[in-house]
Amino acid sequence: MYTRAQCSANNQDQLVSQYAPLVKRIAYHMLARLPSSVQVDDLIQAGMIGLLEASRKFESGKGASFETYAGIRIRGAMLDEVRKGDWAPRSVHRNTRMVSDAVRAVESRLGRDAKDHEIAAELEMSLEEYYAILNDTSGSKLFSFDELLESGTRADAHSDEEPLGGLQDQRFRAALVEAIEGLPERERLLLSLYYDEELNLKEIGAVLGVSESRVSQLHSQCAARLRARLSGWRND
Repeated sequence: MYTRAQCSANNQDQLVSQYAPLVKRIAYHMLARLPSSVQVDDLIQAGMIGLLEASRKFESGKGASFETYAGIRIRGAMLDEVRKGDWAPRSVHRNTRMVSDAVRAVESRLGRDAKDHEIAAELEMSLEEYYAILNDTSGSKLFSFDELLESGTRADAHSDEEPLGGLQDQRFRAALVEAIEGLPERERLLLSLYYDEELNLKEIGAVLGVSESRVSQLHSQCAARLRARLSGWRND
């Protein structure tokens, strides 16, 4: 006869075995948004740790399915792994803050969405120079935006352990949703195609009628706009 602990361990082993392919699927999906220096094996290893953690902490009576709960934990573990590597050079972090500050300044002054040429003027550079910065930070922005989205969801996964943190996080997620809804129509569509429909940059370019490089620029600018509008919640 199995003890309660043995039954629990067996159940955990079954969950890990059953959902191991989910880890691989998430890893390859995330890899497409990260720089070439990130290795898929590192993501998978971190994701398996997240899956194991999920199998230990999941409570079936809470409403969410195990796959949904595990997906949150897996992505969170992978993001933690990438964040530890801190692959982005200092210039990327500096330019990211600079663009967000420029967006915030223009929008505060004009009371509407900042346009490309207005952001460039605020930065005292040409449009070509501004677009070059967006291209340089595109990889960082893809990751940073994922992190921004995950930061709310991951805390919810253990909000029972940290109720005040969970409440604060729910407010942040509400502010994030509001900020997304307030984006220019083109940027909202881009996010929907990228995160909901899971199209790649080339496919999104075909929908929007622009080049893949321009999609990357738009995505970077969109993330900078969100960071500017959420500056009261998260620091760069």
